[in-house]
Amino acid sequence: MEFACSHVVCNWKPKPQARLSEQGECATVSFSDVPGVGRRSLQCQPTERLFSRASHDYDNRIAVIPKGPDRPLCGAEECLLPPPIPPRQKSRLERSWSPHPRPTPSHPSIPPPLPPRTSQRRPGCLNVDVNVVSVNVGRLVDLKNIAVPVGSSPPLQCRRCSAAVSQLSDIDHDQGGSDWRCEFCSQHNRFDSSSSASLMPSHDVLYLHEDADGDYVNLEDLLVVFCVDISGSMCVTAEVESSNAITKPVHVSRLQSIQDAIQRSLTFLLETCPRGRVALVTFNDEVTVYGDGTGIPLMLKEWELMDFDFLKSQGQQFTCPRCVEESVDTLRCRVQEMREHGSTALGPAALVSIAMASRYSGSKVIICTDGLANTGLGYIDDACQSSSYFYRNLANEAAEKGVIVSVLTFEGTDCRLAEVGRLADRTGGRVNIVNINNVSSEIQSVLEDNVIATNVKATFLIAEGMYFKYEDHSHHRLVKEIGNVTEDLEVTFQFAIKESSLQNFLERDKVPFQLQLDFKTRDLQRATRILSLEKSVAPDSSLVKDSLNVAVLGVHCAQLTARLTMDGRVREAHREVLAQRELLQHMGERNQEEDVYENWIHTMAVICDDLSSTPQSKSREGEKQSLGSTMKVLSDEIANVVYRFKRANSIMLKKQGQ
Repeated sequence: MEFACSHVVCNWKPKPQARLSEQGECATVSFSDVPGVGRRSLQCQPTERLFSRASHDYDNRIAVIPKGPDRPLCGAEECLLPPPIPPRQKSRLERSWSPHPRPTPSHPSIPPPLPPRTSQRRPGCLNVDVNVVSVNVGRLVDLKNIAVPVGSSPPLQCRRCSAAVSQLSDIDHDQGGSDWRCEFCSQHNRFDSSSSASLMPSHDVLYLHEDADGDYVNLEDLLVVFCVDISGSMCVTAEVESSNAITKPVHVSRLQSIQDAIQRSLTFLLETCPRGRVALVTFNDEVTVYGDGTGIPLMLKEWELMDFDFLKSQGQQFTCPRCVEESVDTLRCRVQEMREHGSTALGPAALVSIAMASRYSGSKVIICTDGLANTGLGYIDDACQSSSYFYRNLANEAAEKGVIVSVLTFEGTDCRLAEVGRLADRTGGRVNIVNINNVSSEIQSVLEDNVIATNVKATFLIAEGMYFKYEDHSHHRLVKEIGNVTEDLEVTFQFAIKESSLQNFLERDKVPFQLQLDFKTRDLQRATRILSLEKSVAPDSSLVKDSLNVAVLGVHCAQLTARLTMDGRVREAHREVLAQRELLQHMGERNQEEDVYENWIHTMAVICDDLSSTPQSKSREGEKQSLGSTMKVLSDEIANVVYRFKRANSIMLKKQGQ
C-alpha cells in the first residue's frame, strides 16, 4: 500500500481566518452572492468589540458523511454558503449597561457575516483531500518470487468487522485462551487456546487455502478468440503510411488491416505460446463460429441471435480448438477468406466468444468492430435500456470465468463505445480506438496482457470513525470486487474522518489500516494476502504539504473522475478536477510526473465541461444524471479516454513524462 501523504490528515479543509485586517477598523462585506439579501455593504463593529463575545476559532468545514450515494459531499455547490453563527450569550457588562429592554427594530437586523471561505484561508493549507491510498493489486497477487511469510492456517478474525489479528493487535493471553479488542471496531473477541487459527507473524502474510477449485490446469492451455466485424462498413479504406516516398499511396480497407493484424498475431503466438489455442468468430447479420478452422463452421442467424441461453450453450459446446502449432495454417486460410457485407450482430458474437473462452481461465476475447450493434441481443437503441443490462450482465459472467475482453474500434466511427466498453472495463481488458496503421500493434499489446489472478476481492479496513468517500455507504469497511487482475493494475481508495469523531482522532498518535486480498491464481489455487500498517495523524495539511506523493494523487484523480463521469456524477467529477488543479498550483516547481498529472487534469476538465453543457445535464441543476443519459452523450473518443483513465497507473504517469 502506498499513501499520498505521510500522515492521516484529520481536517484537510483550510480553516477560515477569523480576524479582520486591523483592530479597530471597519470592514465592508459584500452580500451580492447571498440569496435574498441582494448586493449591499454593511459597516461592521470594531474588531475588539466583534470578538469580545466569542474569541474562539470555529471551523464548520470538516468533511461530513454523505446522506446517500447521490448527495455531494461538503464542499459542493450546495455547501458553499456557511451556516449562521451559533447564538452567543450577552456579557455581564452589556446586560447591566441598559436597565430597560431595547425596542424591537422595525426591520430585522442582519447578523455580522463570517469571513469568506475561499479568499481568506489559513496559510499553507490545501483545499484538496490528500487522504488517499493506492494498492498495486497486480504486484500483490503475483506469487512469483514472493518473499513474504506463508501462513499455515487462517488468521484470527474479528467477529464484527472481520479484521485479522496482526502485529498491530494488542492481545492478552491467559490459561484459557486469548482476549483481543479489535483495533478497528473495538469489538471484544475471545479465542480458546485450542483454536486452529493463527496470529499473523508479520505485517504482510500470505495464506494458501488447502481446497483448490477444480483439477490441475495447464497454464499454457489458454484460448484467444478473435471476434471480427465483417459488416458492410468494414470496406471503408484509408491511406497506409509508407516509409518509401517514391512508392504510390496505398489504400487499405478496415477489414484488410484486421486480416493483416491477425496474421501477425498468429506468428507471434506460434513463437511465444505454441501450445496455446486460437479461435475465430465473425459477425455481420449472422454469427459464424470457425473455431480453429479445421471443422465445419457453425452458422447462427435470425431468431437464434435473440436467445441468450441458446447462444451461450452453442459457445460452450463448440469443438475445443487445437493448439496453434497444429491449426495455424487452416486459421490463416479462414482469415483471408473473410469478406465484408451485412449488418452488425455484435452482441450475439460477443456472447458466443465469451462462452467459448470461459472453458479456460485466463483466456482472451478480442472484439474488432467499426459499427453500432444493430442486430440480435445487445441491439443499441436510444429508446431502450435493455442493451445496458445485456452488456453489464455479459461482462460480469466473463469476469467470473476469468476471461479478459478487449474492444477495439476504428477512428471516425460511432460504436457507442461507452456501452460496449463495459465488457473490457469489468474484465480488465483494453478499450481503444485504432486506425489502419496501428491496429496490428494494438492487438499485440492485448496479447501481451496476461491474467495473473482471477476472482479478486479486496477488503479495506480503516478505524471506526472514518469512512470511504464517494462510496454508497459511510462504513469503515469497504469491499470491492475487482475480478481479473493483470500486471500493474492499481486501485485507489479515498477516506475521511467523520465530523463526530474528529476530536477523538486529533488525540490519537496513529491509526490502523488493513488490506485483505482474496483471489485465485491461474492454476485455481485459492489464496489470501493480508497487509496491516499504521499511519501517524496530522491535524491539517499545512504540516505535511511537503510530503505528498504526486504519483498516487495523479492516479487517484484520473481513476476517481473517470468513475464519477461514467456513473453520471459529472458535477462531482468536475469539482474534484478543480480541487486537484488548485493542489498543483501550490506545488511550485514541478517535475515531469507533475506535468503529466496536469495534462490529465486538463483533459478531464474539458470532458466534464463538455458533458455539463449538454441539454441532458442542464435539465435539473444539482441532480445526478442517469447512467443511461451519460452513456448517450459520451462520444466514442470521450469514452475511450474515460475508460483508459479508469485504469490509470503510476507507470502511465512515468512513461508519458519521459
